[in-house]
Amino acid sequence: MKEIEFVIPFTRLDRYRHYHVRIKGRVIDFSVQYETFLDGEWIPVVRYDTSHGFAHRDLMSRKGQRRKTPLFVVDMNEALTFAENDIKDNWEMYKERFMKETEK
Repeated sequence: MKEIEFVIPFTRLDRYRHYHVRIKGRVIDFSVQYETFLDGEWIPVVRYDTSHGFAHRDLMSRKGQRRKTPLFVVDMNEALTFAENDIKDNWEMYKERFMKETEK
């Protein structure tokens, strides 16, 4: 079993957090998320993970609400790659959505 965990800063106030577990090259568990620093703490904005027994995306709101969307993929390696790419390519869009919801 191989466990990997790291954080990549996007900016001084934005970062990507990554965790996954592999056995013999196959991902069996993962959690990746984009976080922004607000009010003195790191707040998750979007997270992909395998909790609840399936791969899914959680979109967060400042009010503590989560909107869960399942990923319709069977292969966890593929799900992790998709999640990584989506967050790295779209984190600014996720932040903009999150901040607009905060203003309401």
